[in-house]
Amino acid sequence: MNSSDRVKTALRRGRPDRVPVMEFVVDEKVARAALPDCRDVADCMDRLDMDCVGCGAYFAKVADNADGSFTDEWGVAYKSGTEAVSHPIRGPIKTLADARAFTPPDPDAPHRLGKLPELVERYAGRRAIIFHHRAAFMWSAYLMGIDRMLMNFLAEPELVEIVMDKVLRCNMAVVRRAIRAGAEVIVLGDDYASNIGPMMSPAVFDFFLLPRLKRMIDMIHEEGALCIKHSDGNLYSLLDRIVAAGADGLNPIEPMAGMDLKKTKALVGDRICLIGNIDCGQLLPFGVPEEVRQAVRQAIADAAGDGGFILSSSNSIHSSCRAENFVAMIRACREFGEYPIHL
Repeated sequence: MNSSDRVKTALRRGRPDRVPVMEFVVDEKVARAALPDCRDVADCMDRLDMDCVGCGAYFAKVADNADGSFTDEWGVAYKSGTEAVSHPIRGPIKTLADARAFTPPDPDAPHRLGKLPELVERYAGRRAIIFHHRAAFMWSAYLMGIDRMLMNFLAEPELVEIVMDKVLRCNMAVVRRAIRAGAEVIVLGDDYASNIGPMMSPAVFDFFLLPRLKRMIDMIHEEGALCIKHSDGNLYSLLDRIVAAGADGLNPIEPMAGMDLKKTKALVGDRICLIGNIDCGQLLPFGVPEEVRQAVRQAIADAAGDGGFILSSSNSIHSSCRAENFVAMIRACREFGEYPIHL
């Protein structure tokens, strides 16, 4: 069984030959510390025998700003930092008139799929090809500002719906292109929750987010790909809704947000593949390889027995993660993850 088959089997809640191991984002510094002669992050993942390679859509920088930020094609300004993903600090939409006038980036721009065509050429048929993007929530929050958007769910719902529908149409077009270019699994990276729970009530989620999430997932399935729903935070009150939207996998089951892998498996593991949950907040940056090994063993014991589990970090392999712990996580998955599981 190759990596592509292994990932697809797990996402369909089956038992592959062994537990797959994947990451959607690996910081380049960590990748080069793990394998100093690697060509790039994808080469590092391939040579460590991880089960996927991937990338996201590319939205180019269009302006450098006087305050040191930069603006991208969405019109959102970001502050660069040490991580692969920059932090949004302001967006162009404040009023209903702004929302009506806004035009999203061209989903058909030649550069929009980023490194995907190259990854397909290099790894198709061997590694699962992952494309990470979003549905409607987070880009809308970037465009309006997260606080303003959350208030406008109640104060000015028409503004929110106009923005979310424009964002969703653009994102669906990008994702459709990605699947037709060879992406096998789409990761939708809209975060819905903090460490104490969702950022919105279940009623608001049901009205604004769930129908748009379902439209995206339905399209992904119609195009022949699988879908992983990523959201940090404590998702217990939204688990059934995410399953109802049709996602094939849920990531990252974040332990620092109180998400217990064994409990989550009992709640929804018969309906959705679980992907996670090795702690990247404390363990991977500050722990030692033997602690990582034991955490992997426990995760596999808690969630892998009947299939439908993929091992990964609890968010990403960010710049603070120790390379030796990253490698230890992968090796421990090999050590403990052969089916049938006997721990």
